[in-house]
Amino acid sequence: MHTRGKLIVGVVFAGFVSVYVVAGSPLALAVFGAQVAFVRWRSWWLVLLQAALAYGSVLLSGSSVGVLGFVGGSLLLTRLWPLALAVVASAALLGPIDPVISMVLISLVVYGLTRMIDRIDEVNAARLALAVTAAAEERLRIAAELSAGLGRALATIADGARSGSPDVETARRSLAEARAAAASYRAMSLAPEMSTAKAMLTAAGVTVDVRVGHAEPLGPAGALLAAVLREAVTEIVRRRTATTCRIETVTEAGTVRLRVSHDGARTAGDESLGDLPAQVEAAGGTLTVGLTDDALVTVEARLPTAVTEPVHDTSWGGSVLPMVLLATVLVGFSAKALLVAGSLWPAAPLAVIVFMQLRSVEGRHPVALSIMAVLTFAPIPLFGQSWLGVAGFLAGPILLAFPWAVALPLVAAIVAVVAAAAVLLGLPLPLTVNYAISTVVTGLVVYGLLKLAQLARELHESRDGPARAAVVEERLRAARDLHDLLGHTLAAILLKCELARRLDPERARKELDDVLSMTEQATEDLRTVSGGHRELSLAGEAESARSLLATAGIDVRVDLGHDALGGEADTTLGIVLREAVTNVLRHSSARRCTIETSVRDGVVRLSVRNDGARATEGRRGSAGIGNLTTRLTALDGRLAVSQEDGCFELTATVPV
Repeated sequence: MHTRGKLIVGVVFAGFVSVYVVAGSPLALAVFGAQVAFVRWRSWWLVLLQAALAYGSVLLSGSSVGVLGFVGGSLLLTRLWPLALAVVASAALLGPIDPVISMVLISLVVYGLTRMIDRIDEVNAARLALAVTAAAEERLRIAAELSAGLGRALATIADGARSGSPDVETARRSLAEARAAAASYRAMSLAPEMSTAKAMLTAAGVTVDVRVGHAEPLGPAGALLAAVLREAVTEIVRRRTATTCRIETVTEAGTVRLRVSHDGARTAGDESLGDLPAQVEAAGGTLTVGLTDDALVTVEARLPTAVTEPVHDTSWGGSVLPMVLLATVLVGFSAKALLVAGSLWPAAPLAVIVFMQLRSVEGRHPVALSIMAVLTFAPIPLFGQSWLGVAGFLAGPILLAFPWAVALPLVAAIVAVVAAAAVLLGLPLPLTVNYAISTVVTGLVVYGLLKLAQLARELHESRDGPARAAVVEERLRAARDLHDLLGHTLAAILLKCELARRLDPERARKELDDVLSMTEQATEDLRTVSGGHRELSLAGEAESARSLLATAGIDVRVDLGHDALGGEADTTLGIVLREAVTNVLRHSSARRCTIETSVRDGVVRLSVRNDGARATEGRRGSAGIGNLTTRLTALDGRLAVSQEDGCFELTATVPV
């Protein structure tokens, strides 16, 4: 979305500049380059350069004062925004009212589009930071939940082993609780069952097509759908007659639908789902088995799911700014048309067009587009030249309403009609070209404002998506660790306790000593399952960082040049790396990140470097950086941060 947004802004800016280039001002290209550079780096000297180029174009090349709009827009994005009024005043002194209006409109569009790009960056960073926070909170919740049950049980088992009395019942109950907890963490998600189903069917020689169309977690619906999927796939594997199978999920109108289709049964009645239809019905859903026209047996389950109402972004940079700017741009272009007409007669149809634009800013119905098309072309014979600029109001909605393959030919047709009308009106060729280009530019401005607002809104409304995914991933991680680590240890403890109960006291003592050792290991496993920070490994954290950054769409390169560290150095550098990765997600729009370690002269060095850094005041004094500095100082280590050419680098060194 970030790339698409910047592309839209670049195209709109280029459209503005093309008007002045065609009018004979090559310096406008340099102004455009300075504007693009300013959007990226926001440096004050770029504003000075832009002002020199723009005023030089006006004073030396005779360009329209409208090109000064780029300077005004850049100033509005800085603390020197009052100077934009001085630019407007200078434009009024240097040129007539028509280009002065254009200058003001360009300033507002430059400001608005750039602010919306910033808003997209902010929302995207917030989504990723929210995901990190949600995962941490879920980890704490899991830790509290497991410590309250399994933690106390392990302490009870250890006390029994020390006193020579094996507590078999507690060991058995603990193992059951661990397995139940693992199952409950998995139950909130359908995704693991879909992965398992695909693996089972592939192993059975069945070609599988899995299509996921739901968002996790599904809650209780996920557990029931997982049971349906498990039963359907088990039946397919048991019969061994299917060659193809499709598993798909779809979320629609407050329900989630699971459909499993395969070619392995002669009739729909061959499917056996036990009491699942009754369970699904009791949950307010439906479970059906049918045979399609192409002889595929289909098992389809529908269950209600919680509907999350979208939270609309009503901030200034979200939905308010684009609407205010759109209204201003429409009114401004209308004022220009009235100036050309020299009368107020065109005001009525212009008001209708402006009202329709603001009333239906997205998802326009063909009827509305048809009305706008009539109002765009029908008045041309009546109002003549003054109405030719209105065609851009139609081009923008068309770019929004149709796919590019349809929209571009339609916009080209609109431009052709404008050019033909200008020729029929007897306008000179330069003016005809100007109206044709202006039609495209106006359409791009309308499209850019609304499209960027739509992108920002979509990001805002889906901001909980990564957080939900992070919570699901944390639950699944806990479920895996419970099964693979703690489950294995608890099973061994139960076996040893049962054996000790059957042996004589002397031989039982050895088994109980093993139980004590295993409870210590189980306690460590419990901390691992709970995401505890008993002792971190820099190498392990590097792998976790690689996974997290890759999930965020960042290209990661990890180059570890250190041997096993151990102790406080390993743990502290692991914490440094965690904080550095959090900073990459929260304070940048990074696409690439490099994590490197090296050892030289008894000092281990960790470096984390990312692009896409944003200039934020007070970064060095943040709580995270301060905490890291304190931790490293305790080990005679050092922390350094630097930012250059849009790249941010954090470096930590610790003697070993």
